Amino acid sequence: MIIVMKPTATKDNLNNVVKKLETLGLRAHLSEGEEVTIVGVIGDKKTIANLEMNMMEGVEKTIRITEKYKMVSRNFHPQNTIINVGDIEIGGDELVVMAGPCSVESLDQLREAARAVKSAGAKFLRGGAFKPRTSPYDFQGLGEEGLKLLRQAADENDLKVITEVVDKDDIALIENYSDVIQVGARNMQNFQMLKALGKSKKPVLLKRGLSATISEWLNAAEYIMTGGNEQVIFCERGIRTFETFTRNTLDLSAVAAIKELSHLPIIVDPSHGTGRWQMVKPMARAAVAAGCDGLIIEVHPNPEIALSDGDQSLKPKNFARLMEELKAIAEIMGRKI
Repeated sequence: MIIVMKPTATKDNLNNVVKKLETLGLRAHLSEGEEVTIVGVIGDKKTIANLEMNMMEGVEKTIRITEKYKMVSRNFHPQNTIINVGDIEIGGDELVVMAGPCSVESLDQLREAARAVKSAGAKFLRGGAFKPRTSPYDFQGLGEEGLKLLRQAADENDLKVITEVVDKDDIALIENYSDVIQVGARNMQNFQMLKALGKSKKPVLLKRGLSATISEWLNAAEYIMTGGNEQVIFCERGIRTFETFTRNTLDLSAVAAIKELSHLPIIVDPSHGTGRWQMVKPMARAAVAAGCDGLIIEVHPNPEIALSDGDQSLKPKNFARLMEELKAIAEIMGRKI
């Protein structure tokens, strides 16, 4: 349920509503806009079903919510949410680009990649220290040593860090090195991990599962938010279909769907979404035109010898050209890079 307060409602009116909800064992989630305040009601379904609030002073109306996700819903929070990572805003006027190699391989590799993506306009250095691979024989990452190298290369170039967590027991470790914690597609419905991330103070980038519906994706975010961490960023990275030409099928309609259903920002990963470096540029351009809030792109100084995902990684020169093209599209969309 959501409770819509009258434009003339006072602070006392609002406080009385919140107190009544808390007395009944319910939780109030406030969304205070310029013209109207909305109170989202969270808690026992039976209690909410029998809740009568229309007669309280300052209440304009109540609306029953049928979706299972609440805090993620735009009904609960009509205004767009902006995630602040230091002085960087994700979900604001500026499109935020995260770029770097799929896997952390060496300090020299990271330094070269970091310098390249920084000079082109990226704000985050991405790289995997723990790599969940389909085959157990593939490169699995450098672990904590990789996190240290990632942080060092980012700091040297005034970049933020985003990296993936693959085990909930590693969350505290990754918090020490990363500015944003990434949940990969394979872990989108790892509910124990999502609950643990709900207690984190770091923003979470939640990638869409391999075959997840929009509703399943939204509910996964709800797990994080109900735990107390409301800094969630969606990431569309392609879903599995019958198509074999591309690694996945990049679903750019998901950008419009998330914008309609949720207040949280969404970025797009055209690298995993296609699996082919030649397709990264056109899909990145299309993602910006579709209204995304940012991109996460794989960039490697020498993709031909990359230990993972070289086929979908851009070389620094190609990435720089892409960033120039994206600036023009962003301007048309009323955004900037």
